[in-house]
Amino acid sequence: MAGTSEGPVLETITIKEGTEEDLVDKEQLEKSEETEIEMAPLAANPIHRSSSRPQLDLSGAAIQGNFEEKDPTILLPNQSDDISHLAIDIGGSLIKLVYFSRHEDCLVDDKRKRSLKERLGVTNGNRRSYPILGGRLHFVKFETFKINECLDFISSKQLHTGGLDSRSWHSMVPANNNAIIKATGGGAYKFADLFKERLGVSLDKEDEMDCLVAGANFLLKAIRHEAFTHMEGQKEFVQIDHNDLFPYLLVNIGSGVSMIKVDGEGKFQRVSGTNVGGGTYWGLGRLLTKCKSFDELLELSQRGDNRKMDMLVGDIYGGMDYSKIGLSASTIASSFGKAIYENKELEDYRPEDISLSLLRMISYNIGQISYLNALRFGIKRIFFGGFFIRGHAYTMDTISFAVHFWSKGEAQAMFLRHEGFLGALGAFMSSEKHGLDDLMAHHLVERFPMGAPYVGGKIHGPPLGDLNEKISWMEKFVQKGTEIIAPVPMAQPGTTGLGGFEVPSSKGDTLRSDASAALNVGVLHLVPTLEVFPLLADLKTYEPNTIDLSDHGELEYWFTVLSEHLPDLVDKAVASEGGTEDAKRRGDAFARAFSAHLRRLMEEPAAYGKLGLANLLELREECLREFQFVDAYRSIKQRENEASLAVLPDLLVELDSMSEETRLLALIEGVLAANIFDWGSRACVDLYHKGTIIEIYRMSRNKMQRPWRVDDFDIFKERILGSGDKKPPPHRRALLFVDNSGADIVLGMLPLARELLRRGTEVVLVANSLPALNDVTAMEIPDIVAEAAKHCDVLRKAAEAGGLLVDAMINVQDGSKENSSSVPLMVVENGCGSPCIDLRQVSSELAAAAKDADLIILEGMGRALHTNFNALFKCDALKLAMVKNQRLAEKLIKGNIYDCVCRYESAS
Repeated sequence: MAGTSEGPVLETITIKEGTEEDLVDKEQLEKSEETEIEMAPLAANPIHRSSSRPQLDLSGAAIQGNFEEKDPTILLPNQSDDISHLAIDIGGSLIKLVYFSRHEDCLVDDKRKRSLKERLGVTNGNRRSYPILGGRLHFVKFETFKINECLDFISSKQLHTGGLDSRSWHSMVPANNNAIIKATGGGAYKFADLFKERLGVSLDKEDEMDCLVAGANFLLKAIRHEAFTHMEGQKEFVQIDHNDLFPYLLVNIGSGVSMIKVDGEGKFQRVSGTNVGGGTYWGLGRLLTKCKSFDELLELSQRGDNRKMDMLVGDIYGGMDYSKIGLSASTIASSFGKAIYENKELEDYRPEDISLSLLRMISYNIGQISYLNALRFGIKRIFFGGFFIRGHAYTMDTISFAVHFWSKGEAQAMFLRHEGFLGALGAFMSSEKHGLDDLMAHHLVERFPMGAPYVGGKIHGPPLGDLNEKISWMEKFVQKGTEIIAPVPMAQPGTTGLGGFEVPSSKGDTLRSDASAALNVGVLHLVPTLEVFPLLADLKTYEPNTIDLSDHGELEYWFTVLSEHLPDLVDKAVASEGGTEDAKRRGDAFARAFSAHLRRLMEEPAAYGKLGLANLLELREECLREFQFVDAYRSIKQRENEASLAVLPDLLVELDSMSEETRLLALIEGVLAANIFDWGSRACVDLYHKGTIIEIYRMSRNKMQRPWRVDDFDIFKERILGSGDKKPPPHRRALLFVDNSGADIVLGMLPLARELLRRGTEVVLVANSLPALNDVTAMEIPDIVAEAAKHCDVLRKAAEAGGLLVDAMINVQDGSKENSSSVPLMVVENGCGSPCIDLRQVSSELAAAAKDADLIILEGMGRALHTNFNALFKCDALKLAMVKNQRLAEKLIKGNIYDCVCRYESAS
């Protein structure tokens, strides 16, 4: 997450009549942070484009803000020209809009940062310098029969004339009397006259298939957790190799079914299809069950039992398998076959059973035909989309089982999280200069600020005006409290299937309801300042998260930990804002919001994509920022920094009196001991009631008994000091990923940095871009270094060389000039605002600093244990942490709370 630059966004709103619920405010969500997803540049899309459309610059785009089920919002920080403001996909049941809005970005003029960028060679490349006009791409959804509401929405925001989203520039833009809206779908023809009559605009119609493929290509390249499989109610996200994406089969299940072989950007052909599709299911279902909506029919299927309708192999062979040809007794021999010989009328059958049998019949056949076409063309991947899918768990399950069975397990059905907006996104991209061609996909990051996670994304109504309205809405509709309900257990599959494979016999007994099983789509941030950490040994195999939350036991444990910590965090957050009534109200809203996130993820752990502990911790920090709590631990950090700096001079004198070998051990012990100070740990919070920060630090130092639980100190010592007469060369540059404020950085990492500087190693302190718990930030470190440099000539000279003391007046008290070093001490932001770090998404400053580094030191539970404990690097790496959670200690190192980790991995 890059918290330093924001811009525009793709966002989803569903407008639905007859509901008292309002959509959570999108505009306030722009305050949320940014991270990144690493990908390759997108190739040019040869779709036809209208030359009348100006440039939309999506360089550095990102999903941000509120989300509406499958409706993302995309931040466009580099947009400054006029662009096509609206694209629309008008289908038979739903209208999908993608529209653009402006957003001003401001630049903080930081002399220290400019100096650092010059030293590291960081440039903006061909991107515009800040300040710039940014923008957002919003996604909005209406039901087609309420098209007048859609037209009212467009008119109210003046989207057809340029938009009212930014007063600072709209007043200078004349109304466009010849406005054209990019459109696709059958309704683009059906409702063209209505748009002209009501809005005075023409619909510039784009080919539906072109748009569908263009949207799918973009999403599969740009979103890390876009594709997923769905078997027996379990979702598993699939990482797509973007260099091996093509060819693939895109199966679009609308009223009928089209099967499209996609060979590249703009290269595709419809190779097959069937007239038995969603329209068949809805039409027959309406006649047979009297359901009044497609969703009602799907809901019925969840309570059905197809054995009441379908003739099974076992019904024919007296309950026995037909093993000679490989058919089990549970195989569906004939859909609706029992109706042939049972003396029953239609009203004698349950609508639920009819709906389920009908759903299976159609889904199985679509799955089979799709696989046979994939086999015909030698295609490995099959993606399913269209209104028939709609995130419906059982529909995806039945299609998946069919593909799995007919392929004998060699092929998988895959689904897309954003599939509902493929056409609208493709139409938007059809503009002559949409800007997506040059998008670097590793700048894309998905965020999940508070939207509607507690009801599966199904909140409807007009967007709220400001944060105050949003809080009022939450106080009315969002449950207060932090009780977390255990995940719904998954039962074993039942015994009815097609061709002998097993499928759940009764959806309601084995799969979550679709309200909880549906996937949410967040806001896609496009962040130009994020890059991949260049020292990762293998990006393809890198997985930041150490804890596997697919284990429901782990999930429940960590949800409980976060829930129990919430009241204390709210108290700290409110106190950081002066304890005002406004702060208390925002604190209450934060508690409601984060609790709702936890409840949503407990219902469906995959709701926000692949879930790891780092994602949960980051979600908490994002939620705090959403309710304008900038730094909940500000005063605590300041107090602990002052207390630690007061005793630093004595510690440095003590260290300087030691022999080289003794000092190195004392420095590592000091880092481990000081790492005990972590306000994210319940055990640490309890310690604060037993003594002052210095007393706790000394107690921790006194307990530093080797061997530690993971103890590679001797290997590290040999690399630093050598053995015998052999003295190794110093490292060229060391990246020190720091953790907490106070004793952790002042008495732990800073003395270690000082030792490396004395040995001739450049040191880069890597810290958070934004606050998270009591973690130190890159903005805070220069002041800490400046204060420490008053007592240390080594730190003073290194800080001056690194540009940290540009404006500082230092009164040097340490006269030991002979130990001073002119190698620089620098500070860079890591691009994050979380206690953990995903090295696939770091700041450009950190990426530049890493290019000359040959030593990495990761310190603290979040960066060295919760994430990156198993990460491999191209250079030497030292991971240091005190374990402050008993369960983590048992799982990770088979140890106990307060055990220490000193893990050294040599690049040689």
